[in-house]
Amino acid sequence: MTHLGYVRVSTTQQTLDQQFDALEKVGVERFYQDEMSGAIDDRPGLRSLLDYAREGDTVTVVALDRLGRSLPSIIKTIDDLQARGIVIRSLRENVDFSTSVGRMVAAIFGALAEYERSLINERAAAAAREAARVRGRNTGRPRALSPEQVAVARQMRAAGVVIPTIAQTLGVSRATVYRVLGTEPA
Repeated sequence: MTHLGYVRVSTTQQTLDQQFDALEKVGVERFYQDEMSGAIDDRPGLRSLLDYAREGDTVTVVALDRLGRSLPSIIKTIDDLQARGIVIRSLRENVDFSTSVGRMVAAIFGALAEYERSLINERAAAAAREAARVRGRNTGRPRALSPEQVAVARQMRAAGVVIPTIAQTLGVSRATVYRVLGTEPA
């Protein structure tokens, strides 16, 4: 089991010294570093750390924001490490993902990631429905009655036929007949 550390600064004008000192103080044995923005997902130091880390290892960072700039990016990295049995520790947030409190925080992160994924899926589905609607395609459930069947239902009702008989004749529920005729149940 190796105690790994990851340090990152966004610009070359910043220094990694404070992060190195803090991680050395807690016993980090092997360091990986990047001097680039956390907005860049493909960082060589982080990639090397992820390639090297094995089950049972511990990865320590000064702060969780060192793993990425956005919450989804940070959560993705944490999820990847946890799925591989690698413990994550963050000094600033005082979170150790091997403890019960850390696992709770990880569960919250997981819930946030799931929520974010569902929002993305909902937005994509809404955009697809809107694109289909603009093109005149129905993306919802197919209609129970064709326009011809609706016309038949109206004719039957105008002739005094009761709703249950119309529904049975057309093979649909009474609620469907009420809905297409725009009448209230008696």
